[in-house]
Amino acid sequence: MTSTMTANSQPLSAGRIAFVILALALGGFAIGTTEFAAMSLLPFYAADFAITEPVAAHAVSAYALGVVVGAPILGLFGANWPRRRLLVVLMVLIALGNAATVMAPGYYALLAFRFLSGLPHGAYFGVAALLAASLMPERRAAAASYVMAGLAVATVIGAPLANWLGLTVGWRVVFGGVSGIALATAAALQLLAPLQPAESGRSVRRELSALAHPQVLLTLGAGAVGFGGLFAVYSFLAPVLTEYTGVAPASVPWVFVVFGFGMLAGNLLGGWAADISLKTAAVGLLAWSAVFLAAFTFAASNIWLISLVCFAIGMGGGLGPILQVRLMDVAGEAQTMAAALHHAAFNLANSLGPWLAGLAITAGLGWTAPGWVGFGLALGGIAILLVAFSLERRGSRRASGRDAIAPS
Repeated sequence: MTSTMTANSQPLSAGRIAFVILALALGGFAIGTTEFAAMSLLPFYAADFAITEPVAAHAVSAYALGVVVGAPILGLFGANWPRRRLLVVLMVLIALGNAATVMAPGYYALLAFRFLSGLPHGAYFGVAALLAASLMPERRAAAASYVMAGLAVATVIGAPLANWLGLTVGWRVVFGGVSGIALATAAALQLLAPLQPAESGRSVRRELSALAHPQVLLTLGAGAVGFGGLFAVYSFLAPVLTEYTGVAPASVPWVFVVFGFGMLAGNLLGGWAADISLKTAAVGLLAWSAVFLAAFTFAASNIWLISLVCFAIGMGGGLGPILQVRLMDVAGEAQTMAAALHHAAFNLANSLGPWLAGLAITAGLGWTAPGWVGFGLALGGIAILLVAFSLERRGSRRASGRDAIAPS
């Protein structure tokens, strides 16, 4: 990393940049833990509130709904704030939402507090990626991948640890811990992150222009569809392992850990590849995902093969920072809104993939059907990107033609 200039023209040392990126990733870890912990802790709060697990799963949906609703709203109204201030406020909101979850007296309160906890999710990751990219302008995709690495680490460490804590000391302790991590992140960002002034001319109208930009919408669509393949497999991995592969329930968490390591590796490698050739990295990673999602259906009968394939599928998570930087390139003046919507799109993928996979299983296509569903979604993501790149080339040719015939 090279030194970066702050708003006051003071150089920001490489060491301080590294600590800022680490603080941003810590926030990603807190968000990833609260998101994935809600899944792993589901049996515990179901028992606590005397409800069935399918009903308790609505708390997961409430969080996802909060992400989809909060990303555009908070991104829109926080667009004219300095990024450090906005990130600190978002982390405080995350801390409050999780603290409220700790004190939830009943099921409906839990739903409400999980919804509130999800509201800052998309805006945080979007603005954190923008701040990180501004600190590493020559390696923007790598910077975004470092922020997202916190989310990937949460799948490896945060979710399994949450499950253990839920078993030993209670599920409420987990959300209390997340609240503490969020407050620590807020304090670190306040102390370390540069106070970059808000860009002049930012407005609600300017940020809303992102919704009218075809390249922004196509990029968001590629994420919502293409990333759905990963979630199609991830959501049904546990029953596939126990019902089809035939492994003991005690072995299931280890496959999820392997999956998480794949996401971490893909995240870092995806950021590196995108800094070399973003379009090639995006299409190539989706093609990689398609191949291994199809392979999932053939590997599911063997624990070692399915573990290797799950690592490869997890690497598809590297699509996140790639599309984040793509949005930076095409969003024009609507950077904050586009960055926040990126994570709303990924939560749509989190709904679309499992829903289609569930339909396929219900239709009698078997436990390996999520692999074929994911294969189709990955191909759909590639198709959307190819359309976007074709339209972009056509627009560039038109612009070049107009410049050529313009009077000198």
